[in-house]
Amino acid sequence: MAGMTPPPAPLLLLDVDGPLNPYAAKPHRRPAGYRTHRIKPDSWVARHPQRPAEYVRPLRVWLNPGHGPELLALPYELVWASTWMDEANTWLAPLLGLPRLPYIAWPQLHQQDPDGLHWKTRHLTAWAAGRPFVWVDDELGPQDTDWIAAHHPGPALTLRIDARIGLLPADFATLADWAAAPGA
Repeated sequence: MAGMTPPPAPLLLLDVDGPLNPYAAKPHRRPAGYRTHRIKPDSWVARHPQRPAEYVRPLRVWLNPGHGPELLALPYELVWASTWMDEANTWLAPLLGLPRLPYIAWPQLHQQDPDGLHWKTRHLTAWAAGRPFVWVDDELGPQDTDWIAAHHPGPALTLRIDARIGLLPADFATLADWAAAPGA
């Protein structure tokens, strides 16, 4: 109908370490298709306050350059849902071929939840504000999925990724299928 605005695309809430950077792969065994990058984000340097910045060893990340185009081809609004927050735009987006993305600014990192939920679950769900979303993370549990289903009014999918492997073609297929029929 004329004058009707289509609904916004569902949100794809992306964790970095695990899904995009399979940090838990066997030591020194970069997964096939990934490239090694050594970077020094400010948050990494801040974790080593006993050393001057120039003596802090760079952080090693493994990224698959094909993931950026694959993510952009999906019908989602991409959002960083990572402790990297805006640093993902500075350090990782260019390596993946992604534009600057919105990010969730966490009020506190790694806090304990009274119900045993992942520390991101409540804030992430509130941030989505009822919009359909998929949350891609390596630390999700069934309690997070159940809590989101009970407290989020829109369709939502939690997609747990193995931090030893990262995103796989089957995960991209799941994301494409869900976007075609959110909540089906």
